[in-house]
Amino acid sequence: MSTQQNAAAEWRGYWYLPFVAALGYATSVIHVYTIGPFIGPLQTEFGWSRAEISIGLTVSSIISALFCIPIGMLVDKIGPRRIGLIGVVLMTAAFALLSSASGSISNWVLLWTCIAFATLGVQATVWTSAVNSRFEKSRGLALAVTLSGASLSAAIFPLLATWLIGAYGWRMGFVGLGAAWAAIVFPFLLLFFRGARDQSSKAVPVPAKVLTGLTLSEGFRTFALYKLLLAAGLFSFTAIGALVHFVPILTGAGTTRLEAASIAGLIGIFSLVGRLGTGFLLDRFSAQKIGALAFMLPVIGISLLLLDASNHLYQSIAAATLGLTVGAEVDVIAFLAAKHFGLKNFGSLYGAMVMALSLGTSFGPLTAGAVFDHYGSYAPFLMLNVVLMTLSAITLLSLGSPPAQAAAEVVS
Repeated sequence: MSTQQNAAAEWRGYWYLPFVAALGYATSVIHVYTIGPFIGPLQTEFGWSRAEISIGLTVSSIISALFCIPIGMLVDKIGPRRIGLIGVVLMTAAFALLSSASGSISNWVLLWTCIAFATLGVQATVWTSAVNSRFEKSRGLALAVTLSGASLSAAIFPLLATWLIGAYGWRMGFVGLGAAWAAIVFPFLLLFFRGARDQSSKAVPVPAKVLTGLTLSEGFRTFALYKLLLAAGLFSFTAIGALVHFVPILTGAGTTRLEAASIAGLIGIFSLVGRLGTGFLLDRFSAQKIGALAFMLPVIGISLLLLDASNHLYQSIAAATLGLTVGAEVDVIAFLAAKHFGLKNFGSLYGAMVMALSLGTSFGPLTAGAVFDHYGSYAPFLMLNVVLMTLSAITLLSLGSPPAQAAAEVVS
């Protein structure tokens, strides 16, 4: 059977799985892509600095990073379904709890600590593990659809949050988003989300699958693991830092808040294009080269913002290039992790990648906020972005060939 026929068979059997997994993955980044519109109202309400507001995201990302590998091991052991279902409920509830912020920084940190533990059940490992176990020949496209959940978040959450804040206040913004998203996502996951490790509720026999690949010790002895960790960490530091502060960057240049939120919505639209386009290309060309090219795209938009951040065309180009890359980032890392490590211990080894992504996410927005508080400008942080994005692209290009034991990934 040809590769095209195998890919078509995968989609015929499990076409729904990447789409429901996308809804689950969108839940994992609701706090990251939505906090930007809340920065201004929180400053007005409590007099906090932008670094103080961003520290919540830092605390949550650091704590969740510490548990990424253990959660990956749990996914490998019991399957992703139960973890994802519980995770969505906890995550949306924890996000809604941000509405109870009292003005105390310690209270703010405590609320984000709740989010940190809630994110463990909705991290990328849960959703990509299920999809990887069902797709092999069309894995790039399937992962792209799955991870497009983040594109959905980036496209609709900033606008919806801005509207809720304007109409009902920032507290109802947190509550409304959390409650609405839980009501939409949970039923779909309950009905359709199952990976190869999950027991089916139907009494229909399914072919047994043996997932092959590197052992944990073999994985942690490969240079590819640490190169992927470096590339993932550096890029999430820069890209998420710029993304979280994108609305404040534009409003600081004289753009109105609603206009800034609308332009920021382009990040979500173009991230969807980036994910689907990257997924198509990953199935056909060198993943290392595609990833390196994608990681370099935001340098164009960031350079334009440094030239003139008040120019609406430059703002739109910056949003588009950032969106294209954010759309490719996790897809590339997940694809390369499966290619270099196989699926036997994918959850555990990819958990290390998620840890690097989380650490980058934890310090990127905090650094951006601290830079603005100190210099009164985001320009130094944007300059740093150019350097680190280039370094992450070079790191991806330096990856070698995957080991032989990772080649035969799924055996029926």
